[in-house]
Amino acid sequence: MSTATQTPAASVHTGTGTTLWLTGLPSAGKTTLAFALADQLRAVGTDVEILDGDEIRTYLSAGLGFSRDDRETHVRRIGFVAELLARHGVTVLVPVIAPYASTRDEVRALHRDKGTGYLEVHLSTPLDVCSDRDVKGLYAKAARGELQHMTGVDDPYEIPERPDLRIDTSTNDLTASVALLRNLLGRTS
Repeated sequence: MSTATQTPAASVHTGTGTTLWLTGLPSAGKTTLAFALADQLRAVGTDVEILDGDEIRTYLSAGLGFSRDDRETHVRRIGFVAELLARHGVTVLVPVIAPYASTRDEVRALHRDKGTGYLEVHLSTPLDVCSDRDVKGLYAKAARGELQHMTGVDDPYEIPERPDLRIDTSTNDLTASVALLRNLLGRTS
């Protein structure tokens, strides 16, 4: 049984490029989904780039920490690059926690103002499932008191109120989740 929900994509551009923003708690499945979707899109000739939050932090946001201001700056930088690429015909997949609604709204507004396609997908995977996955060991470190400002633990994650799609990766497997994303993207062309 699928627990994915969709809302109308009011800010979608009819051009070829679109930013698909995947937001959710750490270990919700954002990066896994982005890479699986990218493989399928590339197989059919789609120009795809993945702007992974951790990778971008290394190169574009080096020196930023995890304060609210630094996180917001990091998300704005990724949003700017994503919009630029999407405006030039690239399908941009952005697996980034982006914990604050106001900053995600800024990124959406930037795309809207430039006439660039933008879709927000919330991975609503429950905290206990994300913690069990603990792919980077972050939840374990937070539990031991070795990590402060862990999103969803002692730092907020503001759940999107009206994403274009909501997927719980604990009830939708990888194949089903990628199919939902492809369907969402298909509505934009």
